[in-house]
Amino acid sequence: MRKTFILMSLIVPLASRAADATNSPAPAKIGAKAASEHYDQLLTVTGTVAQVSIRPAIVFINLDQPYPDSPFAAIIHPEATNQFGDLKALKGKAVEITGKIKNYHDHPEIIMDHSNQLAVVTGTLTTNAPAK
Repeated sequence: MRKTFILMSLIVPLASRAADATNSPAPAKIGAKAASEHYDQLLTVTGTVAQVSIRPAIVFINLDQPYPDSPFAAIIHPEATNQFGDLKALKGKAVEITGKIKNYHDHPEIIMDHSNQLAVVTGTLTTNAPAK
């Protein structure tokens, strides 16, 4: 009986945390041009893939305009590239990229480690930018 009580006291808090995580609201959506105003925030950045640059050590997905004029870049390091399929096929597609926006040399970016951070969107891109 005591072992059951101890086990249950460990499982119940974990189960409630898991339920909280699945019920948490989705990150707010912003356009690629607004990303530079939201460093260190967990958001979904929307835009159209203008350029995919695949290099041996890194992949750059530039939204709305090609480098160097792109207002936002998604970055994928080599250890994660196999999760994303045919990255070149993203060119011209409307996408949503979710993660923490980082400042790299005054340029906003999100590092994508998991395929669930990238969604190809059909229809109109929407934003629901949070208040500053």
